Amino acid sequence: MIYGGLFELDNKIKRLSELNKIINSDNFWQNSDNDKILKEYNSLKNLVDNLTRIKNKIDSNTAILQDSVDDEMLQVIYDEYEEIFSDVEKFRINTYLSGKYDKNNCILEIHSGAGGTESCDWVEMLYRMYTRFLTKSDYNYIEIDKQYGEEVGLKSVMIKILGENAYGYFKGENGIHRLVRISPFDANKRRHTTFASVEVIPEFDNNVNVEIDEKDLKIDIFRSSGPGGQGVNTTDSAIRITHIPTSIVVCCQNERSQIRNKQIAMEVLKNKLYKLELEKKNLELNEIVGNKKSIGFGNAKRSYVMCPYTLVKDNESGYESSNINKILDGEILEMLEKNIRR
Repeated sequence: MIYGGLFELDNKIKRLSELNKIINSDNFWQNSDNDKILKEYNSLKNLVDNLTRIKNKIDSNTAILQDSVDDEMLQVIYDEYEEIFSDVEKFRINTYLSGKYDKNNCILEIHSGAGGTESCDWVEMLYRMYTRFLTKSDYNYIEIDKQYGEEVGLKSVMIKILGENAYGYFKGENGIHRLVRISPFDANKRRHTTFASVEVIPEFDNNVNVEIDEKDLKIDIFRSSGPGGQGVNTTDSAIRITHIPTSIVVCCQNERSQIRNKQIAMEVLKNKLYKLELEKKNLELNEIVGNKKSIGFGNAKRSYVMCPYTLVKDNESGYESSNINKILDGEILEMLEKNIRR
């Protein structure tokens, strides 16, 4: 019952068989979608293999329990039950990741709100939270752009998250994040409230057709900068592209090559424009981008309170935790999965 109704294993095996026939067909490598098919096949095969392993373990333990067993054997079965339950919970999450773009890589951006130094420091704290989680998980990330604050922190940062179900896991982070604390930048030690926005968009397929007229682009080339405005590169390789009709601005200064930075910036711009087209057509709007909100009071998706008490509360999923330091240190898996289940 646990593995039957929950995972629909028979249907997954059937789909895996269909994909296997497609891959082994004579004209498979002439198919323009072969990369997409292989990705689905490998993902599904891994899932089916693991579910089959769990099913076999349950069947084996059930058969053992039909006979008389001693206390030692019961303890072994109990220990295996806890392992099985943990595995089932992991796969249960996958059943929620059925959105069209959930399996894709994603682009995550963090922007400071009003508040100057305090807000820039908050962006850097969120950036640290996400990247510490990513380095401890199966995901990888590429830094695309980082704009430093005038004194401390970051005005904005953009990263690309790579891995299976990246968008599915991180799309719930989209929204306004609110921090309440005694500001380390206030000599009077007053309590401050500051905001940052997090935007997450999926990386769309390479065959997405988005026409961009060069006449609609304003391209600025500048030298990459580090904290305090100091130069971190000896050449003008950083790129800022402004799409004039939509006012969308994309920066990239991660690579030393100006050409490569422009390629990456154009890829991000293409994804943003495609997302905009989906919004205009009202296609899958709630699943893809959610509602845009101003970075300020009354619009917080999640609050991180450090004073007068400690609490992290997600207003959309209902997740709550008093261990704010653990969360800001990158222990956010439970919080991400709570968003997935809502």
